[in-house]
Amino acid sequence: MDQSQRPKGILHSLGEEIIRIITPVSICMFLVVILVSILDADSSSSPSFTTIATIAYDETTSDTEWDKFKGALLNSLVFVTVVTLVTFLLVLLFYFRCTGFLKYYMGFSAFLVLGFMGGEIALFLIQVFNFAIDCFTYVLLLFNFTIVGVLAVFMSKIPIFLTQSYMVIIGVLTAYWFTMLPEWTTWVLLVAMALYDLAAVLLPVGPLRLLVELAISRDEDIPALVYEARPIIDHGNTTIVQRRVWREPVNPESHIESSQNEVSIANVEEGEGDELRAPLMEPLGENMALEGIGLGASGAIKLGLGDFIFYSVLVGRAAMYDFMTVYACYLAIIAGLGITLILLALYQKALPALPVSVLLGVLFYVLTRVFLEEFIVQCSSNLLMF
Repeated sequence: MDQSQRPKGILHSLGEEIIRIITPVSICMFLVVILVSILDADSSSSPSFTTIATIAYDETTSDTEWDKFKGALLNSLVFVTVVTLVTFLLVLLFYFRCTGFLKYYMGFSAFLVLGFMGGEIALFLIQVFNFAIDCFTYVLLLFNFTIVGVLAVFMSKIPIFLTQSYMVIIGVLTAYWFTMLPEWTTWVLLVAMALYDLAAVLLPVGPLRLLVELAISRDEDIPALVYEARPIIDHGNTTIVQRRVWREPVNPESHIESSQNEVSIANVEEGEGDELRAPLMEPLGENMALEGIGLGASGAIKLGLGDFIFYSVLVGRAAMYDFMTVYACYLAIIAGLGITLILLALYQKALPALPVSVLLGVLFYVLTRVFLEEFIVQCSSNLLMF
């Protein structure tokens, strides 16, 4: 068979979209590492505060490691419980078609992150770099930055590049604040959220699974902070956008003509302007496959913003120790994300993006710290011998 006629696999056809997901994830992690490196050295920019993740136990340096571990488990249990209850509440509101309320809630959340978290981090940077700016100019710039961000995230006619940029910014701001949590609480919380993500997406009664199944059955868009890579555009015809739609037949006998577990190409006309204007979900009839990380009906790989945040928290925590550890954790996260995308291409169903990457990242962090400490001790002993 001629090489040019060989059928292309799913991974080969999705290579560009995979790069478009790995790139913003890498940018988000890189920016968090930069913020941690700049602001962590300044004690005034690391205020102590109480959040849901620290409401059950406040870690102190005088506590034993066993006490810190037990307290971190308790904090993680409380945090995961609250997240689970809130997610089920979102499912209930979405079930009763309170979509308008959910959109306003998400917009308000984005406003708080950009306005308050972003504003305080901006103050930290101004203090570190001694940047001269008056109060009026600062408030004006922050207000415009926040309003444009909220509109970019929730308005459909905003250029997709601006929307993607603000998604990354929201991830960076939230992740930096999570790095201020106590060390033991941070690591146990990362593992707990990875396990929660696994259960919430794969279990039949998982809240995220129920939410997405409900959205697909109604052919509606979920009002949530989800990063979506730009779909593939057929450059041979500028008026046509090629969309990949995963279709998993519910009744194979009624879909003999369609090849099972294949990626079909749907040509959809592009709306006015240079950006994509079609809805996030298209009617698939009985051929509805559960959407998660990977290809949605819009043909773009999607990744929840929470995945951006916890990836960045992991490398941000590693940045407080050593940049070699940061590099090892970054490679582990990207490898985990690649494994998840491979599994996604094989199973063609919703998959959690946190478990593989976070567990690999935590494992590499522990191994790197152990080996580095052993290497430093060995080098020190050899120097003392000479």
